[in-house]
Amino acid sequence: MPTPPSSLADTIAAPPRHHRDAAAALADVRSRYDAGIGLLSEQLQRFIAGEELTQRVRAFYPYVALRTDTVARAETPLAYGFVAGPGRYETSLTRPDLFGDYLLNQFELLLRNHSVALEVGCSAQPIPVHFSFAEHHHIEGSLSPARRLLLRDLFDLPDLGAMDDGIANGTYEPLPGEGGRVTQPLALFTGQRIDYSLHRLRHYTGTTPEHFQNFVLFTNYQFYIDEFIKLGHELMKADRGAAPLFEGGTRGAEDSYVAFVEPGNVVTRRTGCTLEPGDFLGAAPPRLPQMPAYHLVRHDRAGITMVNIGVGPSNAKTITDHIAVLRPHAWIMLGHCAGLRTTQQLGDYVLAHGYVREDHVLDEDLPLWVPIPPLAEVQLALEEAVADVTQLERSELKRVMRTGTVASTDNRNWELLPQRTPERRFSQSRAIALDMESATIAANGFRFRVPYGTLLCVSDKPLHGEIKLPGMANHFYRERVNQHLRIGLRAVELLRRNGIDQLHSRKLRSFSEVAFQ
Repeated sequence: MPTPPSSLADTIAAPPRHHRDAAAALADVRSRYDAGIGLLSEQLQRFIAGEELTQRVRAFYPYVALRTDTVARAETPLAYGFVAGPGRYETSLTRPDLFGDYLLNQFELLLRNHSVALEVGCSAQPIPVHFSFAEHHHIEGSLSPARRLLLRDLFDLPDLGAMDDGIANGTYEPLPGEGGRVTQPLALFTGQRIDYSLHRLRHYTGTTPEHFQNFVLFTNYQFYIDEFIKLGHELMKADRGAAPLFEGGTRGAEDSYVAFVEPGNVVTRRTGCTLEPGDFLGAAPPRLPQMPAYHLVRHDRAGITMVNIGVGPSNAKTITDHIAVLRPHAWIMLGHCAGLRTTQQLGDYVLAHGYVREDHVLDEDLPLWVPIPPLAEVQLALEEAVADVTQLERSELKRVMRTGTVASTDNRNWELLPQRTPERRFSQSRAIALDMESATIAANGFRFRVPYGTLLCVSDKPLHGEIKLPGMANHFYRERVNQHLRIGLRAVELLRRNGIDQLHSRKLRSFSEVAFQ
């Protein structure tokens, strides 16, 4: 193998360093990661050009570690940013260009809470060559089948054994390391697990992870996406300081949105905002991806991403499995549901405070005996948003919005099952609404420590003979979808205004929790 440039080699071979400054620790992580990616990229280009490499090419994820000998730590109101007790804690890291602000915050909290140095080095976890590709770099057409097979012998490929969700699921058992000492995890996800999800996000949503924002709305109907696109383009044309487009919103609150991004990484900048080089690289795809994502972008990443997950709990689990690695501040489900009570009307809202999980996609990861609690911060924001947008109060508000249990099922045609057994179970659970996705999204939020909420709109009442007829459905969609979406946007505004630190509740943390948020 040709000798890599000395600067890359020196950086890759550099021994671990200790830092008491968060910015210096992040710079060290960035340097090691960039050197590893540089090595892989350079050697891959040589391989593609036909050069015969005689040795395996390897680069490794950087890691950050902390050792403490005491349970003492600084007082903090946060539910994260500290380790559980004495010992060594470590995690591998990736993409400091994407996660730089997040990592800097985690490092600062660890230094403040424990007053010990952070150790930064190169881990034993190799970087798969697939995760070194640049965004617009494709090699499939450049290699013959024989060369593609040879690629496996010369470079590391993704290793599923190195990126399971045992840490998040609470089933991870650390193995003794050097000297028999056990190293505990610092974060829910390893570098390779994060990279895997970043690549899956591109595939499923049609946009790069860089565009995702820290507040995520999920929907199961394209009607909501159509309204979001319309509002996004209107906002990009709106003068700053104008009256809010988002009904119930605060004047000036929308001024911080600087771009709207659609599948294919098609970027529309707000009038008066400076264009960036990457804005010209996008192109609308010939067909929409499986779960298209749209982004109202802010410079601080506290904007809004909306994803059409389609129908079914499998999609809901798949997309939240991957978005979770971005560590969003909250995600909220906005969609349609079947109303189960005679007192409900089409167009009424349902604010979920509990879930019956008959979706089954998370049974192996999160047992059914685990309760999924309502999160007060999200619940209050959603209730206030409904009041702000509908301009209803007290008894009138309760007339159009009911709080209760939502049941989710993996059987879209549950009404056709014999002997009405689903109906009996839903009645025993006190469920007031039924859909296929909400419980999955909430449960995966609980599992991955991402604050969650659900606000649904009643679109049919199958137990009472009120099904969707074409004329009724079209009228309902025109009347309710816009209002429902604006409620979701207003709820995000309230959550952002109330402070994100309050969102990451201790309700989501386990006994011996990882330090990273």
